[in-house]
Amino acid sequence: MINGTFDWVYEEEFGARDGFRWNDMGSHIAYWQLDAAGTGVFNMINNTDSIYPELIPVQYPKVGEDPSVVKIGIVSINDGMTTWVTIPDFKKDSYIPAIQWINNDVLLIQTMNRHQNHLQMWKYNIRSQETTLLYEEREDTWVDLKYPDPTAVGWGRTDMFGADDGMSILRMTENDGWRHVYKINLTNGNKTLVTPGDYDVASVQNSSRNDLYFMASPDHKARRHLYHIPLNGKGSMKRITPKEFNGMNRYNVAPNGKFAVHTHESVTEPRSVRLIELPSHKTISTFISNSIIKRKLAKLDLPTTEFFHVTTVEGVRIDGRMIKPFDFDPTKKYPVLFHVYGEPWGQVANDSYASLWDIMMSQKGYIIIDMDNRGTPVLNGSEWRKSIYRKIGVINSRDQALAAKEVLKWDYIDSQRTSVWGWSGGGSMTLNLLFRYPEIYKTGVAIAAVAYQPTYDNIYQERYMGLIQENPEDFLEGSPISYAKNLEGDLLLIHGTADDNVHYQNAEMLINELIKHDKQFDLMIYPNRSHGIYEGDNTRKHLYSTITKYLLEHCPVNED
Repeated sequence: MINGTFDWVYEEEFGARDGFRWNDMGSHIAYWQLDAAGTGVFNMINNTDSIYPELIPVQYPKVGEDPSVVKIGIVSINDGMTTWVTIPDFKKDSYIPAIQWINNDVLLIQTMNRHQNHLQMWKYNIRSQETTLLYEEREDTWVDLKYPDPTAVGWGRTDMFGADDGMSILRMTENDGWRHVYKINLTNGNKTLVTPGDYDVASVQNSSRNDLYFMASPDHKARRHLYHIPLNGKGSMKRITPKEFNGMNRYNVAPNGKFAVHTHESVTEPRSVRLIELPSHKTISTFISNSIIKRKLAKLDLPTTEFFHVTTVEGVRIDGRMIKPFDFDPTKKYPVLFHVYGEPWGQVANDSYASLWDIMMSQKGYIIIDMDNRGTPVLNGSEWRKSIYRKIGVINSRDQALAAKEVLKWDYIDSQRTSVWGWSGGGSMTLNLLFRYPEIYKTGVAIAAVAYQPTYDNIYQERYMGLIQENPEDFLEGSPISYAKNLEGDLLLIHGTADDNVHYQNAEMLINELIKHDKQFDLMIYPNRSHGIYEGDNTRKHLYSTITKYLLEHCPVNED
């Protein structure tokens, strides 16, 4: 029994941390209780810290396994007694991803069914102990609760901003084909569109009685800028971020909406941080200018970064970002290094500063390419993002492969020196590309990859793939392990044995399948390292040195 906090999967997939909420006057605490008794235990093994191995048990609900049974209790500070909230027709395999007080007497409760395609919002009155349905939302695919926009502070939040002096709340929804902000009246549940237009809102930043600040990028999907629109519907949206801050912007807006901490970076500007006034965007104080690193980088031969797009033979436009060597010569042919992610929680072709590793690899002579396929959180409309439903591993790898074919037509790309790498979902993508399209990709480095979808957690995988009890064939079709027999190129598989997110068993299951089909490959295992592979002395240096050495050996750069 878990009170006031969460199990592993609620933390990972709903961003849930503190499992309790005080009302404003401090008279009552609402809290989650999770019954995880039915959750399977996954045992990891620590073989290195003593001469006898230590078992590390983690309760982890995998695909097809029932989630923890959840309910909401409310404690009165006067007597310390808990009153349990009754939610009509609430099934034991449903979720409660968020609760929040809308006044001292009324708690708003968000519930989601197991398929995660039906959201309901309930009002519970602590005086009458009545629960009433306020609002509900359905999708044929899935209903988003939190949106993958890591440029925004609070991007993982599942609670909602208030509006109209507490008479409404704001929710982003995609029922009209775009992700827009709506006001939901807390009396009758009626919703009013706040951000009309053919564009996506990336995230809500702040709202007050009359104003809404939000992130969007109608003109360049690789960027994020701050916009303002009146909540009374009597004005139009206005970009607040000045033009000199084109690129990726992040704002932590003060509750009064008058100040913000602003973080900026672009392909030409390392990250900087400042305190600004709103809505003027006037800088009050610069916290971090990164002037030292700018001076150091200015002494180096730096690559150039370009944005591009290709259209596949299926008519799908794929946007990308390309980093070229500093001494790029269009008459030569260069090896290409594709970096991939490709699932609903990552956009890679952003207007952000390249990592130092990318800079180094381009200096060595690689053209580095990031592309975003359908299903990624690009601001291209709901159909783009949700076309991946029940097709993770299939539609995303096909988009990437067909886009790569267009890239390989360029005169300065060597189609025989093609490499690809990725981490987590990007590791899975790397495997799928190597196994499904061996004629395109010759070398791959897959880190912490999900090789077999049923091994991953139920909330994430079932949200995007459905329930395995209903469509098991989709889970198999999307799993790289199903196509391991097709490996022709060079593969380096990397995994940490203490990965409590994507379990090391994925690597072992894939190893067995590759052995079965007599496929040679390379392997680097990091003992007791988690999903991030960073624990222990020298780990990150060793990891990236290993990746670099492997690519240079199997996808060599030009000798001159």
